[in-house]
Amino acid sequence: MAGPSATIGVFGGSGFYSFLPHTEQVTVTTPYGDPSGPIVIGDVGGRSVAFLPRHGPDHEFPPHAINYRANVWAMKHLGVRHLIGPCASGSLQAGIGLGDFVVCDQYIDRTSARRDTFYDGPAATHVSAADPYCPVLGRLLVQGCRDLDIPVHEGGTVVVIQGPRFSTRAESRWFAQMGWHAINMTAYPECHLARELGICYANVSLITDYDAGLDGVPGVPPVSLSEVFEVFGRNNDRLRDLLFSVIPRIPSDQDTCGTALDGAVISGH
Repeated sequence: MAGPSATIGVFGGSGFYSFLPHTEQVTVTTPYGDPSGPIVIGDVGGRSVAFLPRHGPDHEFPPHAINYRANVWAMKHLGVRHLIGPCASGSLQAGIGLGDFVVCDQYIDRTSARRDTFYDGPAATHVSAADPYCPVLGRLLVQGCRDLDIPVHEGGTVVVIQGPRFSTRAESRWFAQMGWHAINMTAYPECHLARELGICYANVSLITDYDAGLDGVPGVPPVSLSEVFEVFGRNNDRLRDLLFSVIPRIPSDQDTCGTALDGAVISGH
């Protein structure tokens, strides 16, 4: 493609690229409206990487108001084939502590009214979500955490709620009893939108809180916004170290994520 391009994308803010020696800011127009902001392209270990803050440069878009379709489409337009989506998340299980990273392999969608497909017709298109995250990217991220001594949980289910409110105690108790591991407001639908465009996608859930508290664990207060930002701020350097360790190791080719549309379109007769 003409103009700036990147093969790897990260949904993250300036903390990940502000110290890179050379970056280029790109504005992308999409058929789905404007992305959350300009995309910054920089070099990490010899790889061209596109960075986009999903909440906007000034965190102006709450989770339910993010234009996920525009964000993912813009990444595809720039040539991105592998996409990493870190998310501040709550823990639903006592064994997953504050500051831990969870590289999820499943999600539960509890959002509503989000535009979560590129395929509104005329051809009916049904893309499988059985294994929604890229296993190759997931393994690289887990190994990267271990190499850096970051406490990590390999696999896990993240439940994605609509926001912007946090959970009630009853909801949080239900999610935990279901055996789900992490909770956040942004992990869906960007993961499935990436799959619909044949982009390899991995989620890293950064544990900042314990949602509305943990049953059987006294003294755990409900989540507060100040707590989320305080713990996320401490994790930011570790996340940046992880990304910059893993990005040069991402293969240039794709696994089955790139063929997600094969057999998914029902053609007329």
